[in-house]
Amino acid sequence: MINGKKIVVVLPAYRAALTLERTYREIPMDVVDEVVLVDDKSPDNTVEVAKALGIRHIVTHTENRGYGGNQKSCYAKALELGADIVIMVHPDYQYTPQLILPMCSIIANEVYPVVFASRILGRGALNGGMPMYKYIFNRCLTLFENIMLRQKLSEYHTGYRAFAASVIREIDFSHNSDDFVFDNEMISQIFMNGHEIGEVTCPTKYFEEASSINFSRSMTYGLGVLRVSVTHRLHKWGLIKSKLYRKQAL
Repeated sequence: MINGKKIVVVLPAYRAALTLERTYREIPMDVVDEVVLVDDKSPDNTVEVAKALGIRHIVTHTENRGYGGNQKSCYAKALELGADIVIMVHPDYQYTPQLILPMCSIIANEVYPVVFASRILGRGALNGGMPMYKYIFNRCLTLFENIMLRQKLSEYHTGYRAFAASVIREIDFSHNSDDFVFDNEMISQIFMNGHEIGEVTCPTKYFEEASSINFSRSMTYGLGVLRVSVTHRLHKWGLIKSKLYRKQAL
C-alpha cells in the first residue's frame, strides 16, 4: 500500500511463459497488495508458470478474447478485489515493473488520477529497439490524437498504465473493442470525463520473446485510432452521441 491505498497489478497475458518470471520478479511486492494474471487462452504454459510463481489470482479465458477483452477481465477482477489503484504491466518484459512505485505514488498523493509510462519521453523507444516505422507511426498517430482530443500526451500507445480505481469505475468499458484499440477508447473516455493523465519516462525493450503486432495489425490499429479520435471530437461538439461515453454500471 501507499498512503493506505490498495494497489493491484494486473498482467494481461498471452504467450507469456518465457517472460512472465522476469516480469514478476521485478514487481515491488513491498508496496503491491495483489497481482492478477489473466490468460487469454495461451497455447503455451503461461498458466503453469504463473501458478509456480505463486500468483494467487489467475483468470483463464476458455477462448481467446483479444487484448481488449483481456483487459476487461483484468479491471473487473481488480475492482472485485477492492483496488484503490490499478496498474497494468505487460508480462512480456518490454516494460520494467520497477516504475510501479513512482507511478502509483503519483496517484496515491493525488497529483494525477492516471499515469502512463511513456517510451517517447527521452529516447527510450529507439534506444530500446523500437522499429523505425513503428516510431514514426506512433508519432503521427499521437499528433493526430492530441489535435482531436485537445491534449498534449507524448504517446497514446504505451501498455504500461496506472489508474485510480475511481476512474475505471466511471467508464463503461463493456462497449469498448476487444482488440488493441481498446487502449485508445479508454483514453478517450478518461479525457471525456474530465480527468488528466500524467506521464513518466520509461525505457523499453524489443526482443524476440516480447509481444508485438505485425504491420497488417498495426494498420488496422491505426485506422481504429483515427476512428476513436474523430468520434471523440464529434461527441464533444454534440454532433453525435457515442455509447463509448456511457457511465460504468458497477
